[in-house]
Amino acid sequence: MYLLQFDWFIVLEKFILIAAIVTIALVVAMYSTYAERKIAAFLQDRRGPNRAGPFGLLQPMADGLKLFMKEEIIPLASSKFLFILGPMLAMITATMTSAVIPWGTTIEIAGRQVPLQIADINIGILYVFGVVSLGVYGIMIGGWASNNKFSLIAAIRGASQMISYELAMGLALIAVLMISGSLRLSVIVQEQIQHGWNIIYQPLGFLIFFICALAECNRTPFDLPEAENELNFGYHQEYSSMKLGFYLFAEYINMFISSVIMATLFFGGYDIPFVNEGAWGNAWWVGVVGFGVLMLKAVLFIFLFMWIRWTIPRFRYDQLMNLGWKKLLPLALANMLLTAVVVLLLNR
Repeated sequence: MYLLQFDWFIVLEKFILIAAIVTIALVVAMYSTYAERKIAAFLQDRRGPNRAGPFGLLQPMADGLKLFMKEEIIPLASSKFLFILGPMLAMITATMTSAVIPWGTTIEIAGRQVPLQIADINIGILYVFGVVSLGVYGIMIGGWASNNKFSLIAAIRGASQMISYELAMGLALIAVLMISGSLRLSVIVQEQIQHGWNIIYQPLGFLIFFICALAECNRTPFDLPEAENELNFGYHQEYSSMKLGFYLFAEYINMFISSVIMATLFFGGYDIPFVNEGAWGNAWWVGVVGFGVLMLKAVLFIFLFMWIRWTIPRFRYDQLMNLGWKKLLPLALANMLLTAVVVLLLNR
């Protein structure tokens, strides 16, 4: 009889990595609210938050405390179980997408090789798309369970918007997968380190992917589910306290994870530009520097998300659908077919 040898160090490493990534995502989401207010203030020629702590740096903590202290209200006419489930589902799906992202190269700690990736599965990008597609249920359930006609309209808008733009996003991604030859995100990063970033080979694919990411995250000019001047507050109109906070945090976590995924797919992930990381082996500081580079790329994308929000006005609903189905989808198809022809000719 053989005894199964279980490596508890791997379990400990994964738990530490999961805790670190979730904490980083929450902190980034928390201070993204501060950054958004400061960027909006700069573009509108005003100061922004400046009273809670030096330069207003404690404002996100004050906002979080306010949400915790607010009264918990559940409408009598709502479906209580689904009303609570909606924000929970939105928050869970937002954090689950980080599991397959390579946050850095494999590092050596106390003689052990520790990969800075929770799960390096062979269908990594399909996992991301599967979890992202579940995120729409958080919006739909919240809007329907509120028993409010404005919330329901906003939820239907959000669902149709995500379905429309996921098609173009998936087709833009297929072109990247043709070049990399793998669904593993770690392999996609390694291919870019060896042969150049995918943004060089797929500029149109990146542009389509970025526009669709704006729509997936419900960011302006695609924030139709949260159209305050049309639908009063959107799908989370009836929510208060931390259930509302979960929806707001999920949006910023989605924005952060989308930025990291774009950096991973098109900008080399943790690859340091013009530097050969392999020359230093698996030293721990190489992984830390690579992680810092990945975070810097993600922060630049987050800034771009916010800049667009405070610059471009919201689309009408018919314009949003027209752009998704009649512009982005044909462009993504043409880009995929052209990439397929080029890859076939090069392989020959």
